[in-house]
Amino acid sequence: MPAQLEAVLYLKGRCLSLGQLSELVHYPTEEVELALITLMADYAHRDTALEIRQEAAGFSLQLRADLSELVRELVPVDLSTASLRTLATVALKKRILQSELVDLRGSGAYDHIKELVEQGFIERRRQSDGRSFWISLTEKFHRTFSVKSSTGTEAG
Repeated sequence: MPAQLEAVLYLKGRCLSLGQLSELVHYPTEEVELALITLMADYAHRDTALEIRQEAAGFSLQLRADLSELVRELVPVDLSTASLRTLATVALKKRILQSELVDLRGSGAYDHIKELVEQGFIERRRQSDGRSFWISLTEKFHRTFSVKSSTGTEAG
């Protein structure tokens, strides 16, 4: 279960309560709490860039605070961490329905999508037989992040 909790915290990209985590992984809150303690201890004993942070509202998976300056230097865009996580989710899926992205990332994804479209990293196209939009990466994304595009050429 710790791996499931880690995945949920990463994909949601926001603070989640024990109750919310319990619902998402389908385990009792007591078991979730024990698994979180195990996961937090695991992160604390590894030399990793991430940490599980406990706050009043719940738990979140975040980049260690001492690495935030490095991220600002390496990421050549002005996007929030939450928008970057939404962009990473789109990049992993290649093409995803907006409704599915919102299910994965929460209702804040609507704002992330708007920001990412405005900055030219993703595009939205209406589904031909539905009400949602298809979200996909743009060439600007591939150029900016030097990722191989769907055509197989590497931007650079």
